[in-house]
Amino acid sequence: MKNSSMTGACMALGAAVLWGTTGTAQSFAPPQTSPYWIGALRLAIACLFFGAYAARGWRGGGARVAAGGRRMAGGILLAGLCMAAYNLTFFAGVKATGVAVGTALAIGSGPVWAGVLQFALTGRAPQGVWWLGTALAVAGAGLMVAVAGGGLRLDAGGITLCLLAGLAYAGYTLISQRLVRRAPPAIVTLWVFGVAAAISAPAAFIVAGPFSSTAAGWTVVTYLGVVSTGVAFLLFSHALQYISGPSGVTLALAEPVTAFALAVFVVGERPPATAFAGLGMVLAGLAAVVWTEARGRRGGKAA
Repeated sequence: MKNSSMTGACMALGAAVLWGTTGTAQSFAPPQTSPYWIGALRLAIACLFFGAYAARGWRGGGARVAAGGRRMAGGILLAGLCMAAYNLTFFAGVKATGVAVGTALAIGSGPVWAGVLQFALTGRAPQGVWWLGTALAVAGAGLMVAVAGGGLRLDAGGITLCLLAGLAYAGYTLISQRLVRRAPPAIVTLWVFGVAAAISAPAAFIVAGPFSSTAAGWTVVTYLGVVSTGVAFLLFSHALQYISGPSGVTLALAEPVTAFALAVFVVGERPPATAFAGLGMVLAGLAAVVWTEARGRRGGKAA
């Protein structure tokens, strides 16, 4: 159990590392490429990736999804709605509040929402050390993002959208955790992201009009769809077989650590000392969550 929980934690951290490349990759997209379309198309391309990956095991996995009946279908629909809601509210919230405030609110609120939702649904609250580690990681991530710039705009509507993005992501994680324990993760993610893409594409058309981009834009979207969405969420879905949902959401806070490293070593930015302090807080918080998860699994229960 201990080894499996550590494997799950490493998978979740690997997913977060890939998510952390999203901002750097998106910066290479042409200015006229709508972020709403980038979000919608990355979901659609990820579906193609999941379909190709799941093709060999489709017969058995598809049968398990069908055997789940309405409960499985309802969970897939709800998880897809959550992913679509996250995709749209995050981009809209960041546009209204600025990158710094929007990202900090969306990423930082996710673990808190996950802990609250788990308690509401199961009556089991995460352990005290989990809350301590989560608080450290959230505060550190907020500090890292805040010093990155991007303008401080305290827009009430934007703040609400970012908090809803965190709630939607937490909801997706907890629902997906139940689904991937009943059917293969690749097939679950295929169905979930299919629902999300079917919702997001029309929404992007309504908000941003027809999609228009260049070859460079398509290259960015393809990378985002295959690597930072497809491979990343496949890793994350597998991780949820071995770790608790709230821990998975908290471990995703490794995403700003990757973005920070890319900003320093690829873009050439020179962040202030406070950003490095935030980095240390995130790493300490993630270590506490991993320790709590391994300890909880060794004792026969998840954090």
